[in-house]
Amino acid sequence: MVGAMVALAVFAAIGMVVDDRVLLGESVWLKPFKFAVAFTVYGLTLAWLLSLPHRGARVTWWFGLVFAVTAAIDVGFIVLQAARGTFSHFDKAGDPVNSIGQQVFAAGVPGLFIANLVIALIISWQQVADRPISRAIKAGLGIAVAGMFLGYLMGFTGKRIERDANGNLVQLAGGHTKFANGPEPGRYDGLPITHWSTVAGDLRVPHFLGLHGIQALLLAALVLSRLASRVPWLREERTRARIVGVLACGYAGVVAITLWQALRAQSLIHPDATTLAACGALGALVLVCLTAIAVRAHSAQTLRLAGQF
Repeated sequence: MVGAMVALAVFAAIGMVVDDRVLLGESVWLKPFKFAVAFTVYGLTLAWLLSLPHRGARVTWWFGLVFAVTAAIDVGFIVLQAARGTFSHFDKAGDPVNSIGQQVFAAGVPGLFIANLVIALIISWQQVADRPISRAIKAGLGIAVAGMFLGYLMGFTGKRIERDANGNLVQLAGGHTKFANGPEPGRYDGLPITHWSTVAGDLRVPHFLGLHGIQALLLAALVLSRLASRVPWLREERTRARIVGVLACGYAGVVAITLWQALRAQSLIHPDATTLAACGALGALVLVCLTAIAVRAHSAQTLRLAGQF
């Protein structure tokens, strides 16, 4: 699956250069490209995770297979719709291809969610690596499952009518963005590459952050492991695990704040005073907790060194 997604990313990148068709203000091939990159990263993480020795490996292997096959089919439909110059999500048009595709999504998206949920539940009851990595895996999988679930909220942002790349008007059952006064056709102001809205609340932000929390936490655990050789008080696994736990809570808080922001029809880059206050409070809490862990670990290290003399 990962190999297919890498090939698709290259294909879609070429498509963005040679195909000038536009859908919702962006190249018709940008969406397949973003999905290909996202599934490449997540698929590699999941493949590595399932290769670790753990109880219930036969069950997780089968659900890993469900995830891979379902992802390939779902993204395949996204590619097909991009080639046709029309929408893959929320499109209620009655043509045969779209009707079959929406049925594929109706079955495939829950399949991805359930596969991840089962794997997360099985892995969360055991330690598959050292304490910091295990905590990063468990917390990251939990955040990823939550992030995947947040994708369902996009179907409740309100019906809208948009033009596809062929100029045809299409009625959509939902969308990525939430406007304060209802959907605004033709408002495609977005950030570079991600195209997250700069004029409305965009539910893709918490969805994306949730899905890739596991990679962020694993990276943090690996960085702490490297630092442990230079920073004596980080050598205890328990200390690094506590830090990862605090970072996981902070990351989950960021996902929650961006979700809250999007549901209030507020752009990611235009936070109001309430959002800034929430971010400040979260940052302060995380900093206090990390400082407390550092002070405690440093004091313990000092006492151990004193005891040697």
